[in-house]
Amino acid sequence: MHRILSISTILLIAALGLAVAQDKQAKAPPRPGLTLTTPAFTDGSEIPAKYTQSDPNPVSPKLEWTNVPANTVSFALIFHDPDVAIQKKTDDVLHWMAFNIPGTATGLPDGMPATATMPDGTIQAKNLRGGVGFMGPGAPPQGPHHHYTFELFALDTKLDLGPDASRADVLNAMQGHILGKGVLVGRFHR
Repeated sequence: MHRILSISTILLIAALGLAVAQDKQAKAPPRPGLTLTTPAFTDGSEIPAKYTQSDPNPVSPKLEWTNVPANTVSFALIFHDPDVAIQKKTDDVLHWMAFNIPGTATGLPDGMPATATMPDGTIQAKNLRGGVGFMGPGAPPQGPHHHYTFELFALDTKLDLGPDASRADVLNAMQGHILGKGVLVGRFHR
């Protein structure tokens, strides 16, 4: 037995299909991920000298972030030079690491003090040279620019680590707690 659909039924089915298509278009586009920026330079451009070892007293650049994932409890920041392989291993140069930055923070100021524990609970660990806080880029003049990478992780917890934590300790403690990640890259050589 064959059924013949009436014109009104066909029009109703078409109208429902159109309504579903319009509803899908009306939904907001997906929210962008965690975004890390600095007013000091644009992503992928050269880092100004005052933030590098070209200056006798380099300072950390101001960092800002937006699109923070819901339920963020803290942030961890790792600044490194992935263009080198220390002692022919996978290790690269760690220039700065800070964690337990409050989840309500929207940035870090220019010239963060070289203090292991900040009043807001932020902890700065030791860089490759064993100093606490920011170590400016210092790639040699020979060869291409190095790509200095700031990685900001939004976490659903605070890390139960102190200022003596290594990068491996921080990375291991973050496993299973990362809600989002923002990356900013600057280039430099002397």
